Amino acid sequence: MTADTTAINRRMNRFDGHHQVWLFGYGSLIYKADFPYIERRPASIRHWTRRFWQGSHDHRGTPDAPGRVVTLVAEPDAVCAGMAYLIAPRTFSQLDAREKNGYLRLATEFSLDDGRHVEGLVYIATAGNAAFLGPAGEREIARQIAASHGPSGPNRDYLMQLAAALRALGTQDAHVFAIERELVALIGH
Repeated sequence: MTADTTAINRRMNRFDGHHQVWLFGYGSLIYKADFPYIERRPASIRHWTRRFWQGSHDHRGTPDAPGRVVTLVAEPDAVCAGMAYLIAPRTFSQLDAREKNGYLRLATEFSLDDGRHVEGLVYIATAGNAAFLGPAGEREIARQIAASHGPSGPNRDYLMQLAAALRALGTQDAHVFAIERELVALIGH
């Protein structure tokens, strides 16, 4: 699959005719909501875990030196905390452009912090996309993050902002926090 998934996502019609749709965010969508939304609240998704396995050629790196950003990877019984946004479907085009580097819009169920279970969508970069980097050790991931910079800024800012946002949610994420510790050891902050 091509890295630019904009055209594929625009063909997704699962929510056609809906006036409002829930969106689940688990990476920069937790702390950077640069799109209009109606409501925002903590949420979680089951059977998925957050991993720094997706390359970023367009935001936190370049085509020659991609950064690393998170995607979701299937894992039975896992629970991934994030943020849910109630949005109007007209917002999809803006989000499709933001998430174009390998992420697909998928319909799924997730839980809001008030106990409601809702059907909505999530952007996931699967292993079949051209920007997928796959697993690596935490130190190796931290080194790549420390060295990467793209149009949206240093890759290290993405990691540090995500870790801070997860702490603000009261969420423990061993993968993210281990990479953060490695990055801090590398850069000395």
